[in-house]
Amino acid sequence: MAFVQRMVSDLTGTEAPNDEFVTLVVREHPKLDQAVQLDVLPDEIKGLKSAGEIVVLEVKNGETKNLVVTLAEFNKLHKDIDQILDKAPGLRGRRPGYSPGSRA
Repeated sequence: MAFVQRMVSDLTGTEAPNDEFVTLVVREHPKLDQAVQLDVLPDEIKGLKSAGEIVVLEVKNGETKNLVVTLAEFNKLHKDIDQILDKAPGLRGRRPGYSPGSRA
């Protein structure tokens, strides 16, 4: 007896060799509470259009809300936003340019 494994697209059910598939990860979606992955063929997703340059933000004030905005919209926050970002501390609270073990 032999076992035969075949791969089919999660979107269309189209069968193809394993090496033709790509993994499409859906990180956020209003109907999902966790990320999921789909096995798809490149032609099935070639029509998806990029939103362009985006910035993903997280706003915290008791609860957390995620925002996705265009880079152009984000840049409107301040005329020197790039310099502000360069000076901003990381999530670990370290000063920019600081590394553990240094005496700076």
